Amino acid sequence: QVQLVESGGALVQPGGSLRLSCAASVFTLEYYTIGWFRQAPGKEREGVTCIRSSDGNTYYADSVKGRFTISRDNPKKMVYHEMNSLQPEDTAVYYCAAARPGVITVQVICVIPHFGSWGQGTQVTVSS
Repeated sequence: QVQLVESGGALVQPGGSLRLSCAASVFTLEYYTIGWFRQAPGKEREGVTCIRSSDGNTYYADSVKGRFTISRDNPKKMVYHEMNSLQPEDTAVYYCAAARPGVITVQVICVIPHFGSWGQGTQVTVSS
């Protein structure tokens, strides 16, 4: 089990920006794929963005392409989630998750079953 701690959630106005952080208590971050998932009230948890720490390969949900950016700092064992042009529909609890891929695929895998470790979540609310 990988320990993950998210931070940075806040109340922001539509069009605003926010950066979430995920601290991973792992020996070497590059062994892992880190994902950001979100769950709005009454909705299923969905993948937002993922990054394979070894090579930086990323995935973005269509709804956030061009607005959100995931990045990582392997020595610091940190993953960041830059969110721009936030919209009310982005309101959700955002979770950081970790997976240790056994095989490197062409496209980073960013689906819930792939991830075995989850953080506690951080609330992002977009409202005027």
